Amino acid sequence: MSLNGQVPNGSAQAPIEIPSLQTVIGINFGNSFASIAVLTKEGLAECIANEDGERQIACAISFHGEETYIGNEAKQQLVKNSANTIIGFRNLLGKKFSELPKDRSTSSAPVIQHPEVPDTPAYKVQVLLPAPSPLSPAASSLQTPRTNNTPAASQFATPRSEPIPAERVLTPADVTTLFLRSLLQSAEAFLGKPVDGAVLTVPGWFAPVQLEALREAASAAGIRVLQLLEDAGAAALCASANVSTIATTDVGPDRTQLVVDLGASSSSLSLLAVRQGLFHHLTQPAHHLEDVGGDVIDDRLLKFFAKDFTKKTSVPLKVAPAASDAVADLRAEARLRLALLHTKRTVAASSVGSGSSTATCAVESLKDGLDYTGSINRMRFDMEAAPIYASVVARAGELIQRAGLDWVQVDEVVYAGGSSCLPGLDATLAVRLRKNATTPFFTGTVAGGGIGDPTTILARGAALQARLLAEIGGGTAVEDERVRKAFEHESEHVEVKATARTIGVLFPEAAESGGLGGQWIGGIQAETAVPARRTYALEVDLGEYDVGGEKLVGLEVWEVKEGVKVEKVKPPKDEDEAPESEDEDEEEEVEVAERTISKEVYLGALAVRARQGRKRGSGWRASIEVQFLIEASGKLQVSAYETGNDGTKDVIVLG
Repeated sequence: MSLNGQVPNGSAQAPIEIPSLQTVIGINFGNSFASIAVLTKEGLAECIANEDGERQIACAISFHGEETYIGNEAKQQLVKNSANTIIGFRNLLGKKFSELPKDRSTSSAPVIQHPEVPDTPAYKVQVLLPAPSPLSPAASSLQTPRTNNTPAASQFATPRSEPIPAERVLTPADVTTLFLRSLLQSAEAFLGKPVDGAVLTVPGWFAPVQLEALREAASAAGIRVLQLLEDAGAAALCASANVSTIATTDVGPDRTQLVVDLGASSSSLSLLAVRQGLFHHLTQPAHHLEDVGGDVIDDRLLKFFAKDFTKKTSVPLKVAPAASDAVADLRAEARLRLALLHTKRTVAASSVGSGSSTATCAVESLKDGLDYTGSINRMRFDMEAAPIYASVVARAGELIQRAGLDWVQVDEVVYAGGSSCLPGLDATLAVRLRKNATTPFFTGTVAGGGIGDPTTILARGAALQARLLAEIGGGTAVEDERVRKAFEHESEHVEVKATARTIGVLFPEAAESGGLGGQWIGGIQAETAVPARRTYALEVDLGEYDVGGEKLVGLEVWEVKEGVKVEKVKPPKDEDEAPESEDEDEEEEVEVAERTISKEVYLGALAVRARQGRKRGSGWRASIEVQFLIEASGKLQVSAYETGNDGTKDVIVLG
């Protein structure tokens, strides 16, 4: 059989030892936001809120005097306390200071060279240390003895009663440890018991040194890391686990899935082959796309609202990147960026096609003490974001083409990341997809915390993976040991072999001309990881049949090639439209693509003896089963037999 090597979805990690676990969670640790998911009693994964009621927790830490703020409270400090507020620290994990771009600009605490550790990035923040404690009893005993009930004068200086200013130097690993510890505390406060283990999501572009740095930081935070799961794998796992609960979808267990992860600072695109719950990349993903992130959309919206503010107040407002940091109104820009979060979420909650719906952007004392309230409707918003949407579609098209496929061969789109909640992105992608392709917007599960919600899908996928690892347990059974080893870095399953073409059976029909020449039943789809086994139950027409006798049912085994056929057709006319005049130009033809199947390699033939025909309507039918088995070596075995008839079974072995 023809096989091609593939790399599975997953990330490198050290060997793990998993005891019998009781409580596990999933953590989506993004560069801008994080979320926590736990498992319910019904076995479902749900995203929980922290103590402040936030399900999307900003990845930010701020130091203000003696106080330390974590999450959305810390992000609010960017306005007045930006020098002591740290954001974007996840992407710096495991990196050297010399590797960082020299021209980077930031609205938070600047990244410096660590004063003691060579070539290590760090943050320097100003804090207040608690005031020293009062004199100890030992010191009090050294005072001069009292006479005449008069307190003796102290021989020691009175300690300071106010906090002491100090500098604190933190590496990205230190900041990550503080942040992850707060997530763990939130999860344990919600569950009311300790957490035994967690699965953390990581970008697919993380290098091994970054993965190890994240693992060490999580361990220092008290988290037992069960696995570092690639973002695309977490999204695919969550989407596939819930696909059977969506009544409006016709997605099968074998499909091609496009994962669009549109985060704030960067984006990733992955094309996966989903085969009976197993996933692997069809081609190298497009990772770390910095020009199509949510921040790029914010930059365009900043210009729009800054121009509107100037128009309403006659006060100029300069924002980056149009203006340099020297002339930009950084504090006003920080206020406006925070307000844009609410604006984008309002747009994301609006229904598709509601171009008249509006979202407001309100900021108190934006500049020179002037308040600002502006609005933007869905149509204008999509116009501002259109270049970003088009860039995502173009990058996705390049990814699909690199895999040797066409848009019409994409069966499902899965969104991850807060910026992928925008309906305009889905509407732009839908133009390229076939009509019955499935997306969370098509099934109506994208908003309101639904199972297709991009803001929680990664955390929920990580929680489902954590449950899988917990169910393996800590037993000594040989099978449990083999499964545990499959998640190790040196596992033999890191490199995957997959079928290059679809394998199935053809029931020939002499009267049929053209096409495949009969009824085609797909068995094992292309890009199915091996070893694999598939069994199909079929009803076959026997035609004329004598009761008590038998009849041979023949079928051929083929490898087929799946392709795309593009035709130019005229669009259908609306019956209500008036007939065209002779002077009017004819409507232009449009291209219509459809999937095709063509015979490629004939593998052999099988014959089944049907002896248990049943009367169905005006004819006779029999139930048969066809089983396909491909070993890891590529050896193929196809067997066919009549259901309930153990005496007749035809087997063909190839390869």
